[in-house]
Amino acid sequence: MTILAMWSGPRNISTAMMYSFGNRTDCEAWDEPFYGFSLTTRGNDHPMRDEIIASMETDWDRLVARCITPSRKPLFYQKHMTHHMLAGYDRSFILKLTNAFLIRDPSRVLASYAKKWAEVDLHSIGFVAQAEIFDMVAQKLGHAPPVGDAEDVLSHPRETLSKLCSACGIAFDEAMLKWPKGPKPFDGVWAQHWYNAVWQSQGFGKSEEENMPALPAPLARIADEARPYYDLLRRHAIRA
Repeated sequence: MTILAMWSGPRNISTAMMYSFGNRTDCEAWDEPFYGFSLTTRGNDHPMRDEIIASMETDWDRLVARCITPSRKPLFYQKHMTHHMLAGYDRSFILKLTNAFLIRDPSRVLASYAKKWAEVDLHSIGFVAQAEIFDMVAQKLGHAPPVGDAEDVLSHPRETLSKLCSACGIAFDEAMLKWPKGPKPFDGVWAQHWYNAVWQSQGFGKSEEENMPALPAPLARIADEARPYYDLLRRHAIRA
């Protein structure tokens, strides 16, 4: 039994990665467990805020207990957003999980985020918290935990996912490369607002590595602030 926590920021092919793992017959997938908790605790106003809060558990301790409880299936995949791990709450439960990290160039993250959300800051794209969690896990393990870069996954999905699975102590499954179009039973209630593009997918899309987006000055400054955190994890990324 493996409980695999994948730590990502938003707009980072994290939903496609969840669909990839969720398409395995041996896997239970869980979509952003701490989203409702983050909304109630921070009080921020997101699309469908009331519906999200009403649809899920929002108590930190009960969420933590569920995170560390084995699934009815051999693999329990948890799609976690790093910016939901708010300061002041005990993150030590993370060390009881098998952890992996999904990264994406901050310029690409911000270009995608800005299409859906008008206001953005460094916290909301998750790079700082991701680096903090990475450092905590690395200190416990004595070495860097697995890191997958979105561009590597898109460019070489079979090879990158095979190596990622191996690093996480699980077997690769060909079912991870192709999934049916449309909503999934494990989607969060927010999927209707955020997942329209991935609902049209049947696998990982093409890499965009030759088309780095040009950002307006305010977003470019945030990208510059995020880049050292991205570069820290990128040094440990699995290569195909």
